[in-house]
Amino acid sequence: MAQGFVSTPLGYVRVTSENGAVTRVRWGKIRPKIEDQEFDAVLEGALEQIQAYFAGELTTFDVPVDVTGSAFQKQVCAAMQDVPFGETCTYGDLARICDARAQAIGAACGGNPIPIIVPCHRVLGANNLGGFSGSGGIEDKVWLLRHEGSASLLI
Repeated sequence: MAQGFVSTPLGYVRVTSENGAVTRVRWGKIRPKIEDQEFDAVLEGALEQIQAYFAGELTTFDVPVDVTGSAFQKQVCAAMQDVPFGETCTYGDLARICDARAQAIGAACGGNPIPIIVPCHRVLGANNLGGFSGSGGIEDKVWLLRHEGSASLLI
């Protein structure tokens, strides 16, 4: 397992990779310790891409990911990765794609272990913002949507 940190407007982001794929992204009350960093090529690429995303230079992540969870969790995360930068969809939209109930989609979005790279922040409720699996909660979801130019949805 390798892990590294990158400073972002949301605070330090910790990325974990295992077996050639990103497995976890977290941020919030993280105090990085240089001695805790162990790099591999996937991790270095992920940290560079996250930095470029927050700098407004990247709209699509292409690092390999390995979503921990059931086949359904993996299916929902794969569907979220198809939602383009600056666009959104609803839990109902993903429910139709995944042949599931919107509530199940919401639970899978909430269990997303790789937010930002697997963009669960782009999935909204039919009449509200919905939840967010990222460490900073709904405020960070709003920040990410604004960063991607989706702020008109919030008015």
